[in-house]
Amino acid sequence: MDYKNAVMETGFEGLNLVRKGKVRDVYDLGDSFLMIATDRISAFDVVMPTPIPDKGKILNQISLFWFERLVSLVPNHVISGDIKEFPSELEPWLEILAGRSMIVKKAEPLPVECVVRGYISGSGWKSYQESGTVCGIELPQGLRESDRLPEPIFTPSTKEEAGKHDININFEETCRLVGKKVAEKIRDLSLEIYKQGSAFADSKGIIIADTKFEFGFYGDELILIDEVLTPDSSRFWPKDSYKPGGGQKSYDKQFVRDYLSSLQWNKQPPAPELPDDVVAKTRSKYLQALEALTGTTYGI
Repeated sequence: MDYKNAVMETGFEGLNLVRKGKVRDVYDLGDSFLMIATDRISAFDVVMPTPIPDKGKILNQISLFWFERLVSLVPNHVISGDIKEFPSELEPWLEILAGRSMIVKKAEPLPVECVVRGYISGSGWKSYQESGTVCGIELPQGLRESDRLPEPIFTPSTKEEAGKHDININFEETCRLVGKKVAEKIRDLSLEIYKQGSAFADSKGIIIADTKFEFGFYGDELILIDEVLTPDSSRFWPKDSYKPGGGQKSYDKQFVRDYLSSLQWNKQPPAPELPDDVVAKTRSKYLQALEALTGTTYGI
């Protein structure tokens, strides 16, 4: 596996790094942010020491694709994803930034993750098994794991600090956090974005089982921020192998999770190195998702 062009860290001297997430590094450029998708990969809330080459580029291109496609439905934070339009102060790092970065508006994020589920899986499946509900929403009896829901549901969560799990909340708690008017707006937008996005993905052979969105205020305007409908923020399942009644094949971190689950690892840092075959298979899945959705690999 060729790792020489993989980007694990960005240490841009003279720039103000304001946030380092599991995948993204964010720099303050004064009147905007520079958001970079690295090749870091996390599993079980732990960042792996081994990168997935080109993963950041793939995620960035998928997000840019969706932001452009959905802009008539909801405005977003993208100023430019084209390095030719980046400010001159970024010139020393354009080779690193190409394909994996965007200049974005400085929005004020809402303290809520906007999760939409079209299928019952993950923590939603666990909650349903325990109570027949997800985030206070009662669901039909007799659902199997990975079943399609009668209608997509809005199941928000808190946004916890790094290393902590987000906590599922009901709509009343969302109203308390952001106000009823904003809560209704982000609920309705999230459901509509999911419906439009999942219908398009379905036509390309991908089931988007669930996903999460983030919104923020840019002045008085509510806009879509962060990433959108990527294999990192969503469960992508191949349509041709979909079979409810258990877990599904996926386009995301399946190979990483399966490998780590086979080890005697306590799911706490430090994480073990990933072998080349796991890295290669994971990279291939991300690339398949990009090509299926956009019709191109953008030269990756």
